[in-house]
Amino acid sequence: MKPHPVLRAVDWFLIVLLGTMIVLVFGNVVLRYLFNSGITVSEEVSRFIFMWVTLIGALLVMKDNAHLGMSSVVDRLAEKGKRVCRFLSDIVAMVCCGLLAHGTWKQVVLGMDDRSPVAGIPLGLVYLCLLISSVGMAGVLMYSLWRQLTGRMPVQELTPHADNAVD
Repeated sequence: MKPHPVLRAVDWFLIVLLGTMIVLVFGNVVLRYLFNSGITVSEEVSRFIFMWVTLIGALLVMKDNAHLGMSSVVDRLAEKGKRVCRFLSDIVAMVCCGLLAHGTWKQVVLGMDDRSPVAGIPLGLVYLCLLISSVGMAGVLMYSLWRQLTGRMPVQELTPHADNAVD
């Protein structure tokens, strides 16, 4: 099955970010060891890029149910127990994502007036990756809850495993 165009765009966005981070870090290492100099903004910008790659990547992994988990107890429950556990865990995770999005929104707004010390990037843009990730994860969880409430989630999806993840 062909991935959605938005997902392909996000994949390419992450590839470009990761490539940029690699070039910045590797270039800075080479400059330091061979020429005793460096790129001043490299460390700061690569740290910001790392945040974006990590958090947007976590959102994509959550969409595929591929996060690490400990399901040994839930696997031993009957179907009804698995459904209750999955529903409760999705509710708790969605509440956490909501709290995270609320707090991050405040940080993004405040951070737009504050700039990073070296690159001068508005810190609100840096924090935006956490807002996108938390809102996206809340959306994934809402979709999961909707599927559970409408009976569209099969029993094998109730306890996600790495081998069930979609490529």
